[in-house]
Amino acid sequence: MTIDQIAIFSIIILTFALFIWGRWRYDIVSIIALCILFIADQVLGGEKSSLIMDTSNIFMGFGHPAVITVAAVLIISRALRNSGVVDVIARQITPFSKYQVTHIFSLSGVVSIFSAIMNNVGALALMLPVALKTSVKQKRSPSVILMPLAFASILGGMITMIGTPPNIIISTLRQSQYMELKTQALADKTSPAAEYFASQNINVEQFHPEPFGMLDFSPVGGIIAILGVLFVVLIGWRFIPKESYKKPGTESLFSIDEYITEIRIPKGCKFISKKVSEIEKYTEDRLIIIGCISKNGNIHTPRQDQIIGEGDRFQIQADPVDLKLMMDEYGLRLTKKMRARIDQLKDEDTTYKEVLITPDSPLVKKDRTYFRRRTSNSLILMAVARQGQPIRKRLGNVIFRVGDVLLIQGNIDNLDDNISSLNLVPLAQREVQVGIFSRVSLALLIFGGAIGLSMAGLLPTTLAFVGAILLYVFTGILPVRELYQHIDWPIIVLLGAMIPVSAALQTTGSTQLIAEFMVHMTGSLPSWSIIAIIMIITMCLSDIINNAATALIMAPIAVGIAVSMGVSADPFLMTVAVGASCAFLTPIGHQCNALILGPGGYRFSDYWRMGLPLEFLIVIVGTPLILHFWPL
Repeated sequence: MTIDQIAIFSIIILTFALFIWGRWRYDIVSIIALCILFIADQVLGGEKSSLIMDTSNIFMGFGHPAVITVAAVLIISRALRNSGVVDVIARQITPFSKYQVTHIFSLSGVVSIFSAIMNNVGALALMLPVALKTSVKQKRSPSVILMPLAFASILGGMITMIGTPPNIIISTLRQSQYMELKTQALADKTSPAAEYFASQNINVEQFHPEPFGMLDFSPVGGIIAILGVLFVVLIGWRFIPKESYKKPGTESLFSIDEYITEIRIPKGCKFISKKVSEIEKYTEDRLIIIGCISKNGNIHTPRQDQIIGEGDRFQIQADPVDLKLMMDEYGLRLTKKMRARIDQLKDEDTTYKEVLITPDSPLVKKDRTYFRRRTSNSLILMAVARQGQPIRKRLGNVIFRVGDVLLIQGNIDNLDDNISSLNLVPLAQREVQVGIFSRVSLALLIFGGAIGLSMAGLLPTTLAFVGAILLYVFTGILPVRELYQHIDWPIIVLLGAMIPVSAALQTTGSTQLIAEFMVHMTGSLPSWSIIAIIMIITMCLSDIINNAATALIMAPIAVGIAVSMGVSADPFLMTVAVGASCAFLTPIGHQCNALILGPGGYRFSDYWRMGLPLEFLIVIVGTPLILHFWPL
């Protein structure tokens, strides 16, 4: 083993360890890995090192077609939502929610179709409010609905190239990996790469590799998706522990009368002469003024610089236990306890809404102070729920997690804009706003045109999608401000930074080293078993680290194994694509799993109960399917 190989193995192991540790976000970890790679290359001799062939191209990964395509798919997903396409279909689901099996089947079927034509996380975020709304209507716990829904969105992403980042990565890596082999074969006629092309009867000089096409994933991914959805609909949901799916839905997450109360300011109260903005700090985060009550009983949002005087009445948020102590401590008087539902607390200007923190929300791992700063104090955080239960502690001490449900108060005019800017998903009853039919038709026409140009080979997929985005902007379907707002920048940074790390595996000969080791260890086993082993290893990695990172690391290794065996690399790349997409065992393995953790009230261990048999099914079915459609 060379010093370069030791260096890249050390970097990969360190990166995996940081991914699993989870202390830092995966985009930060990937940047750290890229920096270490550059430093190691310089320490080991610069041009003499094989870690980076050209240091001037260290950031070229950010311009890689896979990175641009992933960003384009995310933007197109938003455009399809804006047009009303999703709402037109979603509103047809309600009639099928009467019976539990048809309820799960209708939601899972629709989300899997959406996931095939747009990012699967985006598809789930769109359907999540619909699932919650129909669950409440049918008095059915959302816990029994949401996990099948999340798994179906993951399965649907396997159908096409654009459904999930691993497919996009594998598509582009097919071309780049073959080109690297071609370069090696032309440089050395006795190299393993040259022997590989000879065994495949391929003329190296005339060989021009292409990426996988839009529907190249469909034969394998489509069948797996259909069988997987049928499994979760008919069998899988029954593996969810009864104590989980008997939990109440989000409608009862927050008991508003426990948080909202009306007070008046009597003579001698310690709040007199203080500003509204000072009260929260003065009470050590135990009391928040959220409304000012006029003489006629109307409630309006208080000015932060308003001076509190004797006789003023306010609507406040406080824990019932703390409130009893503060009544005597500050000389407050309780007028009456608020009762009824959230919608009874609304006034002309203010409303309340439950929202879900998504994996790409800037609120993840932040606190209420950041929340205020980010919203310019235009929103008030009322309560936080985690895993189906309200958090009964001071909100100032809560660090937000993916899947947390927030109860927020804000002005009607800017509440939705704030929710969108924070990448939150509203869980309250969702208004189905269907765009004008011409907008729906136009959005589908533009998207279909981009797909058609790509499939016909007239334009590269990346260029076709960029053209579609420009048309969406030109027609007004997609506002310019949303071009940057709805790109998942952490995943873009991850891909851009990890591509050079992945390339270093091959340039140092490390992939070939791993491949020869695996071939030696499995030499007596049939070819199908090696395919199955690679799929299982990829699945296991995808359950604990980001699936895009898994695809970037495993793809060169899979190609190396194919070269060592002297067989086609295509089935091995397809195996990595399937395995990287199948993260069903943990809530951290896939963003879709994390998204439902809070609203579903799931525990960490609930996922493998349904996910493990599903992954077994995929390995059993997927292995022969890959070998049938992509023979060795």
